[in-house]
Amino acid sequence: MKYSIGIDFGTLSARALLVEIETGKEVAASVYEYSNAVIDEVLPSSGEKLPPDWALQDPNDYLIALQTVVPDVINTSGINPGDVIGLGVDFTACTMLPINASGDPLCFDPKWKNNPHAWVKLWKHHAAQPEANKINKTAEKLGYDFLKRYGGKSSSEWFFAKALQMLDEAPEVYAAADRLIEAADWINLKLTGVETRSACTAGYKAMWEKASGFPPNEFFKALDPRFEHIIDDKMCRNITSTGEKVGELTQNMADMMGLKPGVAVAAATIDAHVAVPAASVTKEGIMTAIMGTSACYMILGREPRIVEGMSGYVEDGILPGFFGFEAGQSCVGDHFAWFVENCVPALYTEEAGTRGISVHQLLTEKADQLKPGQSGLVALDWWNGNRSVLEDVDLTGMILGMTLNTKPEEIYRALIEATAFGANIIIDAFDSGGVPVNEIVACGGLAEKNAMLMQIYADVTNREWKIAASAQTCALGSAMWGAVAAGVEKGGYACIACAAAKMAGVKDKTYKPIPENHAIYSKLFFEYKKLHDYFGRGENDVMKRLKRIKEQQAKG
Repeated sequence: MKYSIGIDFGTLSARALLVEIETGKEVAASVYEYSNAVIDEVLPSSGEKLPPDWALQDPNDYLIALQTVVPDVINTSGINPGDVIGLGVDFTACTMLPINASGDPLCFDPKWKNNPHAWVKLWKHHAAQPEANKINKTAEKLGYDFLKRYGGKSSSEWFFAKALQMLDEAPEVYAAADRLIEAADWINLKLTGVETRSACTAGYKAMWEKASGFPPNEFFKALDPRFEHIIDDKMCRNITSTGEKVGELTQNMADMMGLKPGVAVAAATIDAHVAVPAASVTKEGIMTAIMGTSACYMILGREPRIVEGMSGYVEDGILPGFFGFEAGQSCVGDHFAWFVENCVPALYTEEAGTRGISVHQLLTEKADQLKPGQSGLVALDWWNGNRSVLEDVDLTGMILGMTLNTKPEEIYRALIEATAFGANIIIDAFDSGGVPVNEIVACGGLAEKNAMLMQIYADVTNREWKIAASAQTCALGSAMWGAVAAGVEKGGYACIACAAAKMAGVKDKTYKPIPENHAIYSKLFFEYKKLHDYFGRGENDVMKRLKRIKEQQAKG
């Protein structure tokens, strides 16, 4: 029996999954929780307080993960390490870091460890919004049209905004960096010794296009003369397509991970994107919804289309032979976690503890007893800004309709409903933009664990929601790409559709809309949409004005 390993680097942890290539059986899994998690308050090396909207990570957590989770799945399973023929990696994105000529992160260097720009900028680092605004204005002013592929705007979460922020605020760190690199590509560099850039991360997060490459040097020069040659000076034009073999596992990394050298390593992918084939989606018209701390919505098409607020389309970006379309919500599971951590009364916490269940489970039980509309509440799901369709990180959350009788479970349900309304906005945008959504397959922790939430999504959208068979679709998808990178001659697969036919599937249980619930949610969605447009499209910028006052007061 031959095996492949998928390594899924998430926001808070990394997971390895060992999979039988022939059957898709998930043999063993292991998770490492990052010791430094999300660094958004204080820099670990110095105790320095970080400014608002910063989100960093420690790349040492990624290396410890490799040393921990891969040996663990080998030891737990008892397989012969020589039977592992493929390995794939996925990562949150854009998650980028500066490295030196030896490939080591600058934050490992005592000279730079106390400069926050020397650390990993996590995907949800939003402090580069001024640079994103500059990118958008410059492209429009000079007549460049590449942002049309991304709904008309670049994001503070993307590569060049983060790089430009480094140049603006810490030019000495920018100068010291031999390379600026996606964490996904950095891990593959460590695994294989080969420097390349994934077409997936480059396409969706660095404005690269298969037909034309990166934007021209003249565009970067217009942003800042020091930025003119960022591609050739700080990046790499060696682009590896999704499904291609980057290289093979080196002896040093094999020894560290308990494997044999020569294992085929696939091009790295974005975590959400790799879930698509693992959800058994290999043709156009089927939306894959990846639902966790945030949410991504991926769909395949045969032609390029301009869809309002999409995070982008990339040719061959998700699966070869298709244009892969992406949209998303910046805050879903994080939304509910915020409420539990900050707004639940002690009586609820005590009841959950007495019953031996989590506060989330208790709130879900209580919220499930409510009928749609019973709370009289409607919320805007912008606790971490809006990714799609408004593409505005400066928007903030709102709950409307609270009274002295409002209960925690009513607020909890309203927050869930708000994320479902946000998803419905995205689905409508795809349909209106000529990318029809004929089916939906959901995956991720929320889809796997929260039946009430999934029924609300079905009722709000008036669509059936299927659930991927695997509870670990990202890691499974990476393992599938590892099997493709290995190839038929080594015991793998010739294509991702071939792998999906044997290694992926959906569950028998689905969530179908309940007509009477949808009728009520249609009324609530009408109100949500009016609030969405009023606060999100410029008629009332009170959220941004409040945020500016907050920032001014925080500065002293």
